[in-house]
Amino acid sequence: MDAGLFKKEILTELEGNILPFWLSLRDPSGGFYGEVTSAGAILEEAPRGEILNARIIWSFAAAYRALGRQEYLSAALHARDWFVSHLVDKTNGGVFWSISADGVPLDTKKQLYAQAFAIYAFSELYKVTSDKADLDVATGLFAIVEHKFRDFASGGYTEALSRDFSPLEDMSLSAHDINADKTMNSHLHLMEAYANLYKVWPDPFLREALLELVRITCQKIMAPSGHLHLYFKNDWTVIPGAISYGHDIETSWLLLECAQSLGDPQLEEYVKPFCKALGAAGNEGLLPDGSMAYELFPDGGTDRSRQWWVQAETVVGNLWLWKYHSDPEGFPRAIACWRWIKSHLLAPSCHSERSEESLTGEWYWGTLADGVTPDLESPKAGFWKCPYHNTRMCLEALKILA
Repeated sequence: MDAGLFKKEILTELEGNILPFWLSLRDPSGGFYGEVTSAGAILEEAPRGEILNARIIWSFAAAYRALGRQEYLSAALHARDWFVSHLVDKTNGGVFWSISADGVPLDTKKQLYAQAFAIYAFSELYKVTSDKADLDVATGLFAIVEHKFRDFASGGYTEALSRDFSPLEDMSLSAHDINADKTMNSHLHLMEAYANLYKVWPDPFLREALLELVRITCQKIMAPSGHLHLYFKNDWTVIPGAISYGHDIETSWLLLECAQSLGDPQLEEYVKPFCKALGAAGNEGLLPDGSMAYELFPDGGTDRSRQWWVQAETVVGNLWLWKYHSDPEGFPRAIACWRWIKSHLLAPSCHSERSEESLTGEWYWGTLADGVTPDLESPKAGFWKCPYHNTRMCLEALKILA
């Protein structure tokens, strides 16, 4: 497959399948519905997570900025209005983790990861609205993160706090994660959020914080093997865990993008070897069919389930290795993974239509370990299944191949 055909297929996927599905999840009374089953059933009363809603804002704002279709901006603003009314804690500041479909706070903890994605979303939205209120949400959350979560003694940021920002005993991000003081995942996405905010608000304190996050990623989070450590105690002592191939390949390009946002050529050159090593480490998870395995366990066993986000990041990471690190195999690896995605993840049909019974289209959560059987137990939309990874994959591919 040549670059021209790849670009055409990616654009068709984005505008013909992914974004129509999410547009169909718009709740006329406000916001977006919180869950869609693998069969396409819309659970209108399902709780609504902050991560899903922040990523919807980001995805439609980014799509509007790239493609200029008014319906994307309308969707981003629809999501924003509901988010500000219901997910922002008007009493204590910060954003909740989840609320009910009718707007009642459910899980009120202040997860660093959630604050990061709100910053990411509202800084992206500001790029297309120039509305100071959008920027104020992002900068206000930046101030809260710096004052409440930042650990100036040991470096980095606390994983989670309670609603009033007092210490929290269980700080785990999800059922899949262990309870740790600091995590790779939250630091990665805070770095990403700060880089996006810096593009529209080049504040000197933000610059310092972003530089520190880049340094932490290279010097504390990344292991000599090129893989990422996932969990840490407060003093950055490593808590043993699995190897996440998806996070390795995702960080390989996000780290460079964040360095580029600071406009410092010396910093870019400094991080490039780290990024190249991360890319190589992530690609250790590639399987013969072009897809990427999920994780390598500490005992040496491999989780060969293929989750949607890992495949999306495999495409982007390898395109970045091809473009920015002169890796001639990066483009073929990206194409191979894209072909696997087309054959195994796209949910019938690749044309989203809303009906009384179901909503078709989008991607399945993944496949089982055989790389063929769709994971029908996990939702097509929900707390973690969002338009962020596959929308971003398409937009990054279009940008790189422009």
